[in-house]
Amino acid sequence: MRIIGIDPGVATIGIGVLDVLSQDQLHANDWLTIQTASGLPLAERLEEIYRDLSAFLEECRPDLAVVERLFFATNEKTALDVAHARGVILLAVREHGIPFLEPTPLELKAGITGDGRADKRQVQDMLCHLLKLKEIPRPDDAADALALAAFGALHHKTLRLHSETKKWVAG
Repeated sequence: MRIIGIDPGVATIGIGVLDVLSQDQLHANDWLTIQTASGLPLAERLEEIYRDLSAFLEECRPDLAVVERLFFATNEKTALDVAHARGVILLAVREHGIPFLEPTPLELKAGITGDGRADKRQVQDMLCHLLKLKEIPRPDDAADALALAAFGALHHKTLRLHSETKKWVAG
């Protein structure tokens, strides 16, 4: 099974791809970012995200996508822009017929480390342990995306696919 994790953003979108080789063996296949230029209008940046992600999905052909659900407590403008980007990401995933999970940051941290209040370094250290990596993947957005993919690998069997939306839900 191939799983893609996607960390939404407007300037930088993290992408991590892993292969589930067995119940106990995960292989980090690739990690990268899609970046958009800050001087471009939002609509052009969203188009670039959609185009680049669609091409990548076509190339890597994942069986499951894990896209982080947004949580913002401060900057409304940033939250709205990232929400737009996340919508474009979900559209690309849906158009490719890929079922998806949407964990919150709390669910992601708890699912990887066992502690929903874990800090970024604790998640990255556990990611290295799970994927048998010698060092933390860089940049951070790509490491976050790999953590999302690992979450999908660890938890997709405890979730069921919602047949109408092709979205995984608890159950």
